[in-house]
Amino acid sequence: MESLGSLDVFVRVSESRSFTAAGQQLGISASAVSKTIARLEERLSVRLFHRSTRTVNLTPEGALFLERCRRILSEVKDAEAELLQTRGTPQGKLRISLPSLGTLFMPKLGDFKRRYPEIELDIDYSDRLVDVIEEGFDAVIRSGTPSDSRLVARRLGTCRKVFVGAPGYFNKAGMPSKPEDLTSHARLHYRFPSTGKLDVWPLGDKTEMLPERPASMVTNTLDPQVCFAEQGLGIAYLPEIAVRRQLEQGSLVTVLDEYDRENMVFHVLWPSGRHLSAKIRLFVDFVTSHLFPL
Repeated sequence: MESLGSLDVFVRVSESRSFTAAGQQLGISASAVSKTIARLEERLSVRLFHRSTRTVNLTPEGALFLERCRRILSEVKDAEAELLQTRGTPQGKLRISLPSLGTLFMPKLGDFKRRYPEIELDIDYSDRLVDVIEEGFDAVIRSGTPSDSRLVARRLGTCRKVFVGAPGYFNKAGMPSKPEDLTSHARLHYRFPSTGKLDVWPLGDKTEMLPERPASMVTNTLDPQVCFAEQGLGIAYLPEIAVRRQLEQGSLVTVLDEYDRENMVFHVLWPSGRHLSAKIRLFVDFVTSHLFPL
């Protein structure tokens, strides 16, 4: 098992090209990672990495060893999955990634945790396009159209997007009555972390950006948009579930509802393979059945 642990460290360093990043994934120090690699190289009598102050790169021998290690660890993981499926209580770490608005999923995921207390949830919040396989995630929840052929996807549900602003803002700036009126308003835009592109706002039957006036603010997470909108600093275009409390309390109101027809579609995705472990299968089945409507 110690040897398998060192192989896991080696694979993580190979994929991240960093002792520090590998240590963060494993919950150990970069120094411990470096010592593990050094012991492995000493045992194999071969150099696995070229090291410099900035980069860590595989040697030809290391690249050859990496492919074999991946197969070995994959077989071990499959064997563990088969054994866990024979046990009465699913258990083990379940590493999942959720978008930033995934905090709204927490009550439902709390139900999952109470139902399966032996499954340890390791949750990452990020709007960037994570590499599920390379970064070692068991499953992710994302909006949009799945595009990675290495993953299996199951549709979860939809969420409407709405234009929102504070009543005080509209008292000062006026209430837009048609989409074109947005060009004269302060706009709080979202930038996709994976592409660097701004989220497009629908204008009637067209979908385009508004070039006549620069955005008042651009952010790559939703919380600042909600905060600035509540403070009366402009109009934001947000998932309705992200501002449900604010709408109920009246700190935000929607506008242009008759022109807003966009829905966000959410999927749960996980790596394809021969064996689907019991904990991943339970998670996928649970979120498919219980996550929507929120």
